[in-house]
Amino acid sequence: MTISLKNKIIENLKDIKAVDPIAINVKKLSHLTDFMIIASGTSNRHISAISERIIEGLKKNKIGQVKVEGQEGDDWLLVDAGDIVVHLMSAEARKFYDLESLWDPDL
Repeated sequence: MTISLKNKIIENLKDIKAVDPIAINVKKLSHLTDFMIIASGTSNRHISAISERIIEGLKKNKIGQVKVEGQEGDDWLLVDAGDIVVHLMSAEARKFYDLESLWDPDL
């Protein structure tokens, strides 16, 4: 179920024109989640619209315990669906925090 859900989230991100969505398998590195998905938005409004689409898709897939952090922030929004955590960031925040390199040194 987790891999299928991850693929659906990536599809949704591509449909709504999220920038460079990637999924990192962190199951062996973290006990908190199995996958981290990272994508950028072109503006604060775009990031918010992306999160709304992701949350809607999770509800359709009967994922009930969804938490959202950073809705008041400008450059980073996190959607926590348990086995999958989605980081939606501005291009500047994504470059600065460089989560890809933090969690997957091969990137």
